[in-house]
Amino acid sequence: MIFAITNQKGGVGKTTCTINLGACLAETGLKILLVDFDPQANCSSGLGVEAQHNTVYDALSLGHIPPDFILQTSIETLFLLPANQHLSGAEIELSSFENREYFLSRILDSCKTQFDIILIDCPPSLGLLTVNALCTSDAVCIPLQCEYFALEGMSHLLKNISTISETLNKNLFIFGIILTLYDGRTRLARDVVEEVVSVFKEKVFDSVIPRNIKIAEAPSFGKPITIYDNTSIGYESYKALTKEFILRWQNHKNV
Repeated sequence: MIFAITNQKGGVGKTTCTINLGACLAETGLKILLVDFDPQANCSSGLGVEAQHNTVYDALSLGHIPPDFILQTSIETLFLLPANQHLSGAEIELSSFENREYFLSRILDSCKTQFDIILIDCPPSLGLLTVNALCTSDAVCIPLQCEYFALEGMSHLLKNISTISETLNKNLFIFGIILTLYDGRTRLARDVVEEVVSVFKEKVFDSVIPRNIKIAEAPSFGKPITIYDNTSIGYESYKALTKEFILRWQNHKNV
């Protein structure tokens, strides 16, 4: 099953969610592929990869993913299709093609059966790269920062997801909203959580990802939280989220 991890607002913990959720899922024995589809390539660097070639951009140019493009990470069942800054050119290059929304879907078709779950780290925008990710995915996960401004723009994002599900990918649905960067000491954070849950109800994961120094430090060492510090509160929060995620995933498969 393929999931787009998306929010057009930057700084909400989207890439951090992709890396650490992917790592925790891989810890359970599932075979996971992370697709870095953001030209900032933070998902790649956060796993210690600085790719100069054999990236998702090169795969888009070839029209398929050669096996050696997919890199094994420091976790046995966690794999990465990396990106670099060249991906920023794809937005313009793809715009002149017919069916330009499905380029990512075409290249993932050749390998998606090799993995239990694929997580796509999307850029912080609603441009053509994100549209490609949404047209490729079965479901969407939305990281949402526990701050007031994070709520702004949600209606725009949800409208775009709805439009794509009505026109380009009729099976697409919202899998869940992940509350991130939570600081329980502030009234604002608690109010945001309460408001999000009141509006989106069961779509919101119960597990909340806190502000945590270990989560913040891990990418600078090129490691997921599972390796950087598996005794931290950050690790425990992602472990709890993973349990919820797997339960929802299994329930969806059994429907």
